[in-house]
Amino acid sequence: MLLTIFLAVVICAAVALMMFAGVAFIQDTKMFSSAPKEFREVLKPRDKELFYGARAIGWTLMLFSGVMIIGALVISAWDGFKCEYSFWQFFLRFAVIFTIYKLFDMICFDYFLLLKFHFFQFYFPEIESISRGRKYGFNIKSQLIKLLIIFPAISALAAWICTLF
Repeated sequence: MLLTIFLAVVICAAVALMMFAGVAFIQDTKMFSSAPKEFREVLKPRDKELFYGARAIGWTLMLFSGVMIIGALVISAWDGFKCEYSFWQFFLRFAVIFTIYKLFDMICFDYFLLLKFHFFQFYFPEIESISRGRKYGFNIKSQLIKLLIIFPAISALAAWICTLF
């Protein structure tokens, strides 16, 4: 279980790094497809880099984040193979990882970075008026659907695939 918690923390750190790379360095509005519709409508394209090489740094960080996420998931499956996990043990491991990630996303990104610390508004000030006065993020319904339906289904699918080997 300790490894599962550690891998969930690694995935959360990788996703945070990925978000930071996209928002602070790459600044391409195409990368904000998961952002609330209200934000996407007012975002202005950033044709000029924040500084010379910012996008190269951002894409490097994005690649590193992707490798971290894939590595954490591979390690979680490999360790399960090594320990001869059953379907339910695999399912529990993946469900715990995805639940911790989604709670991290909802609490840290949606609440703290968006509403309390105004991280996104620093790089994209045009969204300030939309986020003002909000008590929580914008897409709570889709977040809860992911947390309660989609991620358990993905966990079950991943556990089933792992038990085939």
